[in-house]
Amino acid sequence: MRTKHFSLALYFLLPGVASAQAPSDSLFNTDQVIDIQLTFAQPSYWDSLIAYYNEGLERQLLASVVLSDATGTYAYDSVGVRFKGNSSYGLPVKKSMKIDFNEYVNGQKYHGMKKLNLNNGFNDPTLLREKIFFDFCLDQGVLAPRAIFGNITINGSLLGFYGVVEQVDKEFLDRWIDDQRGNLFKAGDQFGGGSGGTTAADLAWHGSSQAGYTARYELKTNEAEDDWGDLIDLIDVINNSTTNQVEATLPGLWEWQPVLRSLAIDNLFANLDSYINSARNYYVYHDSTTLKWNWIKWDANEAFGRYSGGQSNLVNLAPNYVANTRPLMTKIMSTPSFYQAYLVEYCAAWEVFTNLLLDPRIDELAAMIQPHVFADPIKQYTNAQFTTNLTSNITTTGGPGGTQTIYGLKSFIDVRRQYLTPLLPCATIGMDEAAVPVFHVSPNPCHGELRISVPAGQTIGAISIADAAGRVLFAGRNTNILDLSVLPPGLYVLSVDIGGSVQRLKVVKE
Repeated sequence: MRTKHFSLALYFLLPGVASAQAPSDSLFNTDQVIDIQLTFAQPSYWDSLIAYYNEGLERQLLASVVLSDATGTYAYDSVGVRFKGNSSYGLPVKKSMKIDFNEYVNGQKYHGMKKLNLNNGFNDPTLLREKIFFDFCLDQGVLAPRAIFGNITINGSLLGFYGVVEQVDKEFLDRWIDDQRGNLFKAGDQFGGGSGGTTAADLAWHGSSQAGYTARYELKTNEAEDDWGDLIDLIDVINNSTTNQVEATLPGLWEWQPVLRSLAIDNLFANLDSYINSARNYYVYHDSTTLKWNWIKWDANEAFGRYSGGQSNLVNLAPNYVANTRPLMTKIMSTPSFYQAYLVEYCAAWEVFTNLLLDPRIDELAAMIQPHVFADPIKQYTNAQFTTNLTSNITTTGGPGGTQTIYGLKSFIDVRRQYLTPLLPCATIGMDEAAVPVFHVSPNPCHGELRISVPAGQTIGAISIADAAGRVLFAGRNTNILDLSVLPPGLYVLSVDIGGSVQRLKVVKE
């Protein structure tokens, strides 16, 4: 039989949740540290920013700004600036901020964006947790804001090194969902602490009146209409349906696979300052076209087990962990078909949650930001703590939380995998019920050429490669050699039709 050789280059599709391109891509598609120079004319600008923050009305102070990035330099005479954050606001000088380009000049944007978040990296010695986490989510087909980095100067003096994070707003929705007419709700900023809290955004039932939810969520679009009926209906289904009803109805209300994977990734990274524990730091969006709900990540500086949420030893967080009064998680864990689907998504993420794949990315970003971190005059942690925490745990004393062990990025991945490996049925989950495929591949893992072998007398029909998010990157026929060199490192699923039976095997590209 003649051997055929296919290259994936003609079939490879760029990863992404949506195919639309946006002006913001020119900023976020390049890893970089940008320069942001803020100037306030008001002499008491700092006192005003603090006073506005304490008002709680999101009032903004007039400033000018010059931003320099890889594409050029952009100057704006009039922008709005305010402090933001909850626990992160506790840093005495290095406050997180938000720039609103549209506040004083209608329609003014920076790379097509009205707003930009400047995050101070609170409680993260590496200043990489949020960037690594959000990039991982996006690679997995999970909605999350993009992030780069920036040096912030105020009135000519360096304030410090910050994360620069995309705003979740209509521009975000246009970029990732191609719809902005639906209701976008943000989980409120109250702490649930894993036990509900008095106003936690827990997706629990608090009555049919809108008044029962306005302290828990914020409506970020369609504010004039102020109609919360769709959110209340969703919460009603989650909480007040029978087991049969919720199993038949709930998946159809969501972009279900990404929701399950999003929640699974929170568990995988022990990102407990999220719905699965603190019941905050997320958005839900009701697509006006598909009428389905989307789950959107937010605020991940305490991923990699940085926020305990009343739990201990977060490297050993069980994959089926459920906090009190988190009814969506309770339904997923207690409904067999939901839990099976959740494990499929968990395993897809877990397969690429490896030191082999993530350590080089950590090293690459750390090398880029290190000189800027070291130059930061008011950073929360020392240079030595930055360097050590990239690879290993550190212990800190004093400050918020007293004595703490802070997991190293690389050590967290290693120990978390050791704990999860015997617990997760990832070797077989998500595959067809026929136990073992009859074909074999070699080498696996591979760097480039992948060879498929089938039993004597069998022939290969249709063949495809899909990424961990289920997106088909290649489809062809009658070939037993594939060139995977164009694919980025990660987990892929190879599907092969042999005699009318489609069989699947997981393949790792190094």
